[in-house]
Amino acid sequence: MRGTWRSRIIVAVICAVAIAIANSAVAAGSPAARTNRAQGEQLGTVNFPISCTPDAQKAFNTGLALLHNFQYEEAEQTFSQVAQQDPTCAMAYWGKAMSLYHQLWDWPSADTLKEGHDDTSQAQKLRAKTEQERMYVVAAGVFFQDNPNLSKASRIKAYSDWMGRIFTKYPDDVNAGAFYALSLITLQGKNVDQDANRKQAIDILDKLMAVAPDNPGVLHYLIHAADTPELAPQGLEAARRYAKIAPDSSHALHMPSHIFVRLGLWQEAIDSNIAAEAAAAQATQAGKADATYQFHAMDFLNYVYLQSGQAAKAQAILGELKSVPGATPNEIAWNTATLQARNALELHQWEEAAELPIPDVKPDQLEETYWVRAIGAARIGDTAEATTDLENLQKSVDAGRAEEQKMGYKASTGETTEQQEAEAWLDYAQGKHEEAVKQMRDAVVKEGDGVDSLTMPAREMLGDMLLEMKRPAEALVEYKAALAESPNRFDGLYGAAQAAQLAGNATEARGYLAKLVKVCSPDADRPELQTARQEVAAEQ
Repeated sequence: MRGTWRSRIIVAVICAVAIAIANSAVAAGSPAARTNRAQGEQLGTVNFPISCTPDAQKAFNTGLALLHNFQYEEAEQTFSQVAQQDPTCAMAYWGKAMSLYHQLWDWPSADTLKEGHDDTSQAQKLRAKTEQERMYVVAAGVFFQDNPNLSKASRIKAYSDWMGRIFTKYPDDVNAGAFYALSLITLQGKNVDQDANRKQAIDILDKLMAVAPDNPGVLHYLIHAADTPELAPQGLEAARRYAKIAPDSSHALHMPSHIFVRLGLWQEAIDSNIAAEAAAAQATQAGKADATYQFHAMDFLNYVYLQSGQAAKAQAILGELKSVPGATPNEIAWNTATLQARNALELHQWEEAAELPIPDVKPDQLEETYWVRAIGAARIGDTAEATTDLENLQKSVDAGRAEEQKMGYKASTGETTEQQEAEAWLDYAQGKHEEAVKQMRDAVVKEGDGVDSLTMPAREMLGDMLLEMKRPAEALVEYKAALAESPNRFDGLYGAAQAAQLAGNATEARGYLAKLVKVCSPDADRPELQTARQEVAAEQ
């Protein structure tokens, strides 16, 4: 959700770029054709002319496509193949190093930083024949430099600055522009304006998409840049393109759903993640990936099934977790606990929520379980159990922050949004209704505009609370605001319909019910839809 647990898992370009790209491709003798693996896999279209042998060039483009698709393990394997095909190819070692830098996923360990340093040192020794390639090597080298005192933020900034230099000097280099944009949305620190960086990245990538519409990096990074409630509409074109260009990359198939979920396009999100789950399983069985890709797709699929009214299918995902190829017991237990907690919360099954089993996982992986247990216990009036769960939630938050610091991240401080939400419901259960509303409003402020795409927003919870207090007009205001940030959420639409009806606006209530019926699957089985369908049918 919005706490620390979810967090542990962007030079303008002118229209003449299109001509420059075409000319440079012809001059280099390297066709910008669709990159296919020997097995016929399609990964998108990339072209990066390098001063290596023709066979190495072909494999390099494949590795670059995999890198852009975040298929890191396969990318590293492919760049190693490039090095075997042409031992003098400096860019092969650049690729190996960059496959170790998972910019939006995790932070490299000390051993991984050393491995990256060794690869970039080898690339520098080989000294590429072109200045452009040498600049790429330097950019990777400043990130992987042998300096244990260099902060995480400083490494990221040094790399980003170098990618900016490359793109400024070579504005027709689509890949440099894509990598630079990605580095912008990765920047961290108290003086970093993340919204401004996202908007700059979108501006760069939009222009690149016009001249390289099938480049996986351009489309992929534009989706990441636009993955906020405010910016999501700007990522829709890229999402729909990306869903088609790389059918053999599980992550490429999944990523469009980040935008589809933000915009409440449930069927497109379902299609995206069903395809991603199948591709991920196949890749893992072939030894090209790990279980993380499939679990991520299943996580989204569970959420989207709930929002599209398909409770039985959401529940069925839990039974499939044990069959994920290559999954460890800890991964299965953690993902099972996550989905169990979400199902109970989204379906308002408060007794089940209060009795969620405690999984045998690391302490920092228990946040969501204790968060939902605390809310569930409070909603059924068990204030003692809710208090105990809140205490355990604090322990899990502390463990998560300690883990973040160990990984080189700057840990957050103060109460999380989840803690404030659970405390608000405990106040409510104890009869302190005004204090509960104030606490929930504090949670709304804490959450701000950073609403996670797979969560129940704090503002929607505030609507629920006000509805419980028989203050429907106020509840409706909150539901509307929540739906503006998280469109088409099932409980947001249904809650708004209830609030409008109780506030005396039957026409508005029917409008929300009609919207709910429209966005839900014809096969939806959530019981609230029975009422919605009857109301809508009566008006037709």
